[in-house]
Amino acid sequence: ERRVALAIGVLYDTPNEKLEKIPKIIERIVGETDKARFDRAHFTKFSASSLDFDVIYFVESNDYVEYLNAQQKINLRIKEEFEKIGVSMAYPTQTLYIEK
Repeated sequence: ERRVALAIGVLYDTPNEKLEKIPKIIERIVGETDKARFDRAHFTKFSASSLDFDVIYFVESNDYVEYLNAQQKINLRIKEEFEKIGVSMAYPTQTLYIEK
């Protein structure tokens, strides 16, 4: 098997009710993926540009192509589910406040 460590950052303006849903969404997606076994998903830190989740799951195969296929399927499903509930992934940004 292969261990996958996935870091996901979402926007700071994501409401708490949606943040609370993210681990369960990821658990469901991994559980529905062939040869994948969910371990954990947690909101772990407040980064400079995002609210960060750490996800761990295993792909139960030593075949590299099967591992990549499972990982790709999971990533695409996460993006799809986030879009459905209105959660945006973060990217490095800075906000400048200019005083007069």
